[in-house]
Amino acid sequence: MRFRLTPRETSFYDMFAASADNIVTGSKLLMELLGAEPSARGEIADRMRAAEHAGDDATHAIFHQLNSSFITPFDREDIYSLASSLDDIMDFMEEAVDLVVLYQIETLPKGIDQQIEVLARAAELTAEAMPNLRTMTNLTEYWIEVNRLENQADQIHRKLLAHLFDGKYDAMDVLKLKQIVDVLEEAADAFEHVANTVETIAVKES
Repeated sequence: MRFRLTPRETSFYDMFAASADNIVTGSKLLMELLGAEPSARGEIADRMRAAEHAGDDATHAIFHQLNSSFITPFDREDIYSLASSLDDIMDFMEEAVDLVVLYQIETLPKGIDQQIEVLARAAELTAEAMPNLRTMTNLTEYWIEVNRLENQADQIHRKLLAHLFDGKYDAMDVLKLKQIVDVLEEAADAFEHVANTVETIAVKES
């Protein structure tokens, strides 16, 4: 750990932890969507939208703190990248739920539950990791596991696409469902971006 002669602004750690906790809330809403009747999905989408707005507020708070702080706990560009990637995760999860409602999807395709389970696990790991930024300890297993989960998400995504294009769906349904599973894949990618940023920060601070 590099020796510092100046104090660091530590509120960033709490804000990153709060942002990650909000992502866990979003992942639980995704899980709830899986078991919900179509008539109940609109209410879930409303709660997801509220969670996404809370995520936006958390991101704006980090950016405000970044712009008003002379001393930061690590490089400014890394703080910006980490906050932005956390925000992206919530955006993608909210978009997926909203599309399910807007497109009036009756039955979600087989395999999408595996996508969402991967996202839920990545959310838990991310929420557990954020407080460790304060000490830069116990982070290696986190980014290794999230990268493994992203690889798993890639495989699930490819299988889902193969399923959608196997001729059992009409063309319009394929377009709708593909957009949903693609957005969920983007959420998995965003989790990997967060993990890669954490790894970059840890290497710089070591």
